[in-house]
Amino acid sequence: MIYTVTFNPSLDYIVTVDDLKLGAVNRTSRENINPGGKGINVSLVLRNLGYGSTALGFEAGFTGKEIVRLVNEQEIQSEFIEVEKGLSRINVKVRSNEESEINGMGPEISDADIKKLYEQLGKLKEGDILVLAGSIPAVMSETIYRDIMEYLSGRKIKIVVDATKDLLRNVLEYHPFLIKPNNLELGEIYGVELKTRDEVIPYAHKLQEEGAGNVLISMAGEGAVLLTEDGKVCQSEAPKGKVKNSVGAGDSMVAGFIAGYLASGDYEQAFYMGLCTGSASAFSEGMATKEAVGTLLGQFGKSYL
Repeated sequence: MIYTVTFNPSLDYIVTVDDLKLGAVNRTSRENINPGGKGINVSLVLRNLGYGSTALGFEAGFTGKEIVRLVNEQEIQSEFIEVEKGLSRINVKVRSNEESEINGMGPEISDADIKKLYEQLGKLKEGDILVLAGSIPAVMSETIYRDIMEYLSGRKIKIVVDATKDLLRNVLEYHPFLIKPNNLELGEIYGVELKTRDEVIPYAHKLQEEGAGNVLISMAGEGAVLLTEDGKVCQSEAPKGKVKNSVGAGDSMVAGFIAGYLASGDYEQAFYMGLCTGSASAFSEGMATKEAVGTLLGQFGKSYL
């Protein structure tokens, strides 16, 4: 079973304004409301690729109830924990001449709420996959990802971590199955600027030396690089297409990698599935579909789907 955790899910209010003018009244030409958060995005794309998952996390207030309703409407199983204080956040994403975002704060998560999450995680079994993705609310400990991995240590659960800075680096001693920083985040960890695929390889090796298993580096238009736990390096340019939406592309890459790995047990197939799934989301108004991923795989002569 696959489980995703979104500590701070959101309602994403996505609006298109043809010519945004600050300090003036602007009217939308298009708008949509979706459940948001990196773990939820992973679950959505996994569903599109034919894989079920259970979405875990916290929700509060009327916005939280709407998040749960929208997730369940997408035929995704969810077991969100209801929090008493505050509201699940609303994130406003404005598409205009440039993309802008205003992200809400989220609810107050108590120690009792965290305990309930650990009770859920305690039910995971050997062979399960757990995806820990995204930022955490300010009220939570910055070591929460590390603490969860310590709690699950030795259970033979494949844990995927998509996070930044210390939130990512602190988990490495517990040997996550997969981590997915982008090249900017990787450079930030080591204080360098990384622009090419060849430049990221030695620093991805450093993450493996610190304990990571598979290291997948997303690089937007430059493509991606994968260093596998068995010592192989896969790298590729990105598929060709027009970027319409940057939201969720990295989460889609994670979902594609997981789907490719579960289908074959082969890391190269998982890599190309991840690369093309991330790009399929970037090239569409919504999340990647199986059909769109298959089309992009064809650019590389692959036919996994």
